[in-house]
Amino acid sequence: MKAQELFMNDIEHQLQESIDTIKKLLSTHVEIVRDVADVIVRAFKNNNFMYLMGNGGSAADAQHIAGEMIGRFKMNRRPLPAVAITTDSSVMTAIANDFGYDFSFSRQVEALVKAGDVVLAFTTSGNSKNILNAVKIARDLKAITVGFTGMDGGLLKNEVDFCIKVPSTNTPRIQECHITIGHILCSLVEKEIFGHVPE
Repeated sequence: MKAQELFMNDIEHQLQESIDTIKKLLSTHVEIVRDVADVIVRAFKNNNFMYLMGNGGSAADAQHIAGEMIGRFKMNRRPLPAVAITTDSSVMTAIANDFGYDFSFSRQVEALVKAGDVVLAFTTSGNSKNILNAVKIARDLKAITVGFTGMDGGLLKNEVDFCIKVPSTNTPRIQECHITIGHILCSLVEKEIFGHVPE
């Protein structure tokens, strides 16, 4: 089989796999996404903040959603207070150097998060130690915690108030679903707080 034919087969396979994962998500997660959107809306209306975190590609997802909230999604409106605690390299490296990487997020959560804030934690495995440490601190501070994970939720599923477990064990498919859900949350939040957004 020629290389081009192999590429075509691989492309079709990966696209179909992505479609199938989204379909599974549709059949299992509509209610929990709605509930998470309600929590975020309530927090913003009460002048609370959203904090987001993740490692690697999940850090990029956290920053992406924070950017949509504090910038804009589909509507020109006032900014919403969302902070990705993955972005300050001086803080991250200082904590990692002085305390260890496992505390890179928990120290920031302890410093910044208040009761009623929402903390979104992205980890495809659900087992990242720095995420688990941070979520435990967030719950102690009476924040609302939301985990974005893969199929079994890992250890995180027992540490958060809401756990969105993408029905897949394939990291790229999980991350694709995380950003799709993030975009849905941005859309719902804008519509609820600022009014209808034309499609």
